Amino acid sequence: MTRIAIVDDHAIVRRGLSQILAEFPDMAVTAECGNGQELFSSMVNEELDLVLMDISMPGRNGLDVLKQVKTMKPDLPVLILSMHPEEQYAIRALKAGASGYITKESASDELVVAIRKASGGGKYVSTAMAERLATAVGSREDQALHELLSDREHQIMCLIAAGKTVSKIADELSLSVKTISTYRSRILIKMRLNNNAELTNYAIKCGLVN
Repeated sequence: MTRIAIVDDHAIVRRGLSQILAEFPDMAVTAECGNGQELFSSMVNEELDLVLMDISMPGRNGLDVLKQVKTMKPDLPVLILSMHPEEQYAIRALKAGASGYITKESASDELVVAIRKASGGGKYVSTAMAERLATAVGSREDQALHELLSDREHQIMCLIAAGKTVSKIADELSLSVKTISTYRSRILIKMRLNNNAELTNYAIKCGLVN
């Protein structure tokens, strides 16, 4: 029996995933968590075999939570389930220790296969993602500019490129407007860009936003 914790800040998503997994007798959802802190408590109080987690959550995002999980229990598989396309976060998630990355769009087809592979100690990636990973194994000089950003900078870059204002991003991430503005300035410097329009064009060209 694979004991699974679902981590997503939307109760309806947690409920839907639980209903899907309830159809499989070898899987049991033993914890439903709305954020990273609830997950950490579950890890202390319950035996878990796998974590199924969204990457976008208020406060600490999924990548931050993932790194903490791997610090607390390095052998606990974490499968990322996200609304964001693979281009945005998959490589970062896998480098941070995730056992796989699935988009919510493809979840109905891939979820159970991915869970079984991850809980068995394997890694689950799509064919397209495997090709990107192979390409990403180059030297740092060969990396795209957005790969030089920290995880938080990368997250904020994608939100800016998606057209969200600084104040909206601050609310979504539970950070101050000043902090987001500082991140924005740092991102533009690192990526050698001058403004949000150039950043958005770059992100579209690289497939980081739809």
